[in-house]
Amino acid sequence: MKKVIATLLAAVLAVTCLTACGNGGSKSSAIKIGGQGPLTGNAAIYGLACQRAAQIAVDEINEKAGKTVFELKYEDDQHDVSVAANAYNALTDWGMQIYLGCVTSGPCLVTAPMAANDNIFFLTPSGSTADIVKAGSNVYQMCFADPNQGSASAEYIKKKELGSKIAVIYQSDIDYSMGIYDTFISKAAELGLDVVSESSFVTDAVDFSVQIAAAKDAGADVLYLPIYYQEASLILAQCKNVDYAPVVFGVDGMDGILTLEGFDTSLAEDVMLLTPFSADASDEKTQNFVKKYNELYNETPNQFAADTYDCVYAIYQAVQEGKLDASMSASEMCDKLVEQFNTMTFDGITGTGMSWSEDGYVTKDPKGMIIKDGVYVGLD
Repeated sequence: MKKVIATLLAAVLAVTCLTACGNGGSKSSAIKIGGQGPLTGNAAIYGLACQRAAQIAVDEINEKAGKTVFELKYEDDQHDVSVAANAYNALTDWGMQIYLGCVTSGPCLVTAPMAANDNIFFLTPSGSTADIVKAGSNVYQMCFADPNQGSASAEYIKKKELGSKIAVIYQSDIDYSMGIYDTFISKAAELGLDVVSESSFVTDAVDFSVQIAAAKDAGADVLYLPIYYQEASLILAQCKNVDYAPVVFGVDGMDGILTLEGFDTSLAEDVMLLTPFSADASDEKTQNFVKKYNELYNETPNQFAADTYDCVYAIYQAVQEGKLDASMSASEMCDKLVEQFNTMTFDGITGTGMSWSEDGYVTKDPKGMIIKDGVYVGLD
């Protein structure tokens, strides 16, 4: 009898194992990509753009492949460093194998070391602080690093001869703005640009009269704003109130100002900024993405969306060329992806011939944009 029972138990266990293995295989048939960003709160315009673009790319890839290549899960980190770690842990609990990282730099600085410790491949679409990639050899950026934005801005202002005297208003308590500001000032001095006013503010500032007065009194005909669009919208309104109309030049954090609720977009007329993405570009990839995004969300995608879209497709290229599959552990997958990103070139909607250094920085050319009649128009 004992032998019969033992035989029956063995049979049950075998069936259970087969069933479990079968289910496990089914569950792991798709590579799990995790991402996080501010889906609520003041910075939600960035996080939602990234989430939406990532989903569009995943859906396209799965449809083209005729199978589920990728499964995407996005967590809300509220642009809050205290929430960022919890969001990351929720993704690893889910079984994340590849990490799109955070959308904003502060949370990226929290989670990049966690991903490095776990050896999970990290590719942020828009976390631009240069220190992010220093967390580990598995950490990469799709966006320009802040120092690159600062130097590129100075070079662009010089090349296009946008003005003779420059004022800068920056945010002193966030890494994003400080990183761009520091490099801009250094490059401006190297190029012989005349920076006549440098003023700062901190989070939650709403009155910029002192900073604007300093720029105006110094005779600045170019106002450089290495800041996010919320504060930029207030500065533009307050400049108008005091009849100060310099050439305004910004960075990628200002992309989103046209969709800010309650903002008079005429205030942003002729504002220029550097960005890797132009929604009015004529190439087929860009046109298809812009059309699909607009159909789904009734708005034009910003560069945060475009960078995220490129993130997913760059990962897909690396997955194909590296012959990765969902049965691999996150750590095994990470090592293979690092090999691919250190050697491959990638053509996306935010640049062609993109490549990555072993330090994790991307190489691609910025594009000049100007706001005309409430839309972004390419300058180059």
